[in-house]
This record gives sequence, structure tokens and C-alpha cells, in this order.
Amino acid sequence: MTAYLITSVSVVGAAPTDLLIRDGVVADVGPGLTAPDATVIDGTGLVALPGLVDLHTHLREPGREDAETVESGSRAAALGGYTAVCAMANTSPVADTAGVVEQVWRLGREANLVDVQPIGAVTVGLAGERLAELGAMADSAARVRIFSDDGHCVADPKLMRRALEYVKAFDGIIAQHAEEPRLTEGAQMHEGEVSTRLGLIGWPAVAEEAIIARDVLLAEHVGSRLHVCHVSTAGSVEVLRQAKARGVRVTAEVTPHHLLLTDVKAETYDPVFKVNPPLRTAADVTALRAALADGVIDVIATDHAPHAVEDKECEWAYARPGMLGLETALSIALDVLGPQWDLIAERMSRAPARIAGLTGHGVDPAPGVPANLTVIDPAARRTIEPAELASRSRNTPYARMTLPGRIVATFLRGEPTVLDGKATK
Repeated sequence: MTAYLITSVSVVGAAPTDLLIRDGVVADVGPGLTAPDATVIDGTGLVALPGLVDLHTHLREPGREDAETVESGSRAAALGGYTAVCAMANTSPVADTAGVVEQVWRLGREANLVDVQPIGAVTVGLAGERLAELGAMADSAARVRIFSDDGHCVADPKLMRRALEYVKAFDGIIAQHAEEPRLTEGAQMHEGEVSTRLGLIGWPAVAEEAIIARDVLLAEHVGSRLHVCHVSTAGSVEVLRQAKARGVRVTAEVTPHHLLLTDVKAETYDPVFKVNPPLRTAADVTALRAALADGVIDVIATDHAPHAVEDKECEWAYARPGMLGLETALSIALDVLGPQWDLIAERMSRAPARIAGLTGHGVDPAPGVPANLTVIDPAARRTIEPAELASRSRNTPYARMTLPGRIVATFLRGEPTVLDGKATK
């Protein structure tokens, strides 16, 4: 295993120092380090962060390998600075059995670009009618601890309660896609001034807020862990704030696109901006940013949702919702938050690793810890060209936008998956 010496690098925003990686761990951190056998990386002006962890990634395999595979999605993740991703269950077949989650887990191990942790479905076939094999998935080689029907809400309160009760036995988590389906039937975008002007059926904020309010009450009653996926409204933030103040075991995530883009993008009728939950208002964006800063929202999660060309390059009404996110998330965080490195490390690495229980991830570079880390050049700026992305899909909402930051290197257990901004395999 090759040793690497990163010189004059800032570790999570601290004063420049040297960082030595050897035998899969951070061997030493301090000024003036020497290692004659090590490959030297000049870290002047660069920042080293714990490897990023994504709680919400769609890798599409098995079933939609035309849009993404575990390998291509893992490569996109590594290029985005990630060392671990949690793969959502809405594959084909659905990841609702031990066999399917183990397949995804093994594909991740074979790719060996990031650690791929499968998320299991809550209900069989995501149909919302009966619980999936939660215990079997938890006991499988993949050791699933997060369960979600993402893309579909677990709308039945009785079934949601049973799921929360079941996973409590092994400290599991139910991650809810908060959408009351009877309030969003036929919806095409956020319900508001823009939808009225465009004549499109709206997706009201209350459809999200009502489910979150119900579920935090259920989680409080059961004493179980709840995670809320892709929070998108100011009202949801207030529900979460009150729940956390009462000590409810709830965590929440926000996507990069909900921190930056608004429903005004729908005026273009470009389906790349169609997403679920939809882009909201500027007031919602402001509330989400504030909640991320003060900890009501715990995590930035990408909701990386690759789609084949025919599923996006069509009329708005027929386009599938979703956007790419893995290769641009850190740049969006830097654009939104500025160089608040400790906050970025907490929201994009430490907190998601803690929630998912991913040992060895989300740990700041220090002597003796696994060398799962990313190195970024914050002064660099790059223009996003869809054709240059590692994902098999091209549905990025940031096409031809110039964003701050460039991933220089990513290390997974001491082995570089990215060097000089390029994938190593």
C-alpha cells in the first residue's frame, strides 16, 4: 500500500499542517513531517475534510442500469468527495429482501470506490400495504439499519407505527418521504404563485408538513428513530424544531438543490428542474438555510436521482422527477454556506455517518483514524459540463453553471479513489 504525504494542508479549516497516510490510516498529523517512501501531494491552499457521507443516493441497480450502476454512481460519489453512500431501495426488483440488499452491498464492495450501504424498503414493493423483511435485511451481510420507501410515502399511520416499533428492537431508523398522496395527486410543481401563473397543478407545502407532524408524534409515542428525507418547506422546519425541543428522536436532511434553487425555475419548462418534493419559494430556501446552520436540519443529502435521457428530455408533465447531485454537492454547500469548514464537515460527513452508524467514516483526520478523507481546493471554480460527469445520466440542474471548489483527492481507507481531480480507476 502506497503512503501519501499531504503537505501544508488545512485540516477542517485549521492552520496548515502536514498529513501522512500509511497502511490505511492517518499515521501522523503535524508540521514538518517527512516520509521518504511517500508520494507527496502539495496541499498549499487546500482543505482536508473527513470523507463525505451521503444518506440519500439512488444507484438504480438492479433494474435501471441504463440510468446508473453501483459502479458508475460510486465513481461519481468519489469524484464528489464521498467515501460512503446509502443506496435507496427503489430499484427493480425493490430492495425489500435480504437477497437484494446483499446484491447491492456486494456490488459496492466489488467497485471499491466508496462504501455502499443499502437502505431497505419499509414495505413490500414500496406498495405501502405490508411490512417488508426488515429483520432479515437487518441480519443480512449488508446489516441494513435504515429503511425507506423513498419515492413513496408510508401513508398508512398504522403501518408507519408498526415499522417504527419493529426497528426499535435493533435501533433502526425509518426514513420517511413526507408526502400525503391525497394532497399531491397530479401535482407538477410547488403550489403557489408560479404554479397558478403557469397553470400547473400544485404540490402544497402542507402535504409534507402534515406527514412530518404525524410521524414525529408516532416516533415520540413509540420512542423510535425517525429520519425525514429531503425537507423542503419553512413549515416543516418549524414542526421539526418543536419536535427536537421535546426530545423526539428525529433527524432531517435537506438537498443541495432545495438550498439553492426555487420554483421560479419551472418557468423554463425544462424538466431537469422537476423534482420530488418540488423546488419551493425563496422564503423556504431562506428557512432551510437557517435550519441547516442552527442544527434543526442535521444533514445535507444529495437525493442523487439519475434518469435516462428519455425519462427527462420530454414534456414536463411526463418527465420523471429527480436531479443528479453527487458530483456537485460540496460545491453547492460551499456556495451556500461559504468556507464554514466545521459546519460543512458536520452536515456532510460526521452527522450522516453517525445517523447511519458507519464506523470509520465521519471522523476528522487525526493519527490512528481510518484514512477516509477528501481534499478540496476552495479557491478553484469550475463550470459544470454534463458530458464530463461520471454518472451515466446527464440530468444536472447546474449545467454550465460555474461553482466554487474542486475535489483534488479522495481517499478510501488510505487508497486514493481520486487524485488530481481524476478517478484513479
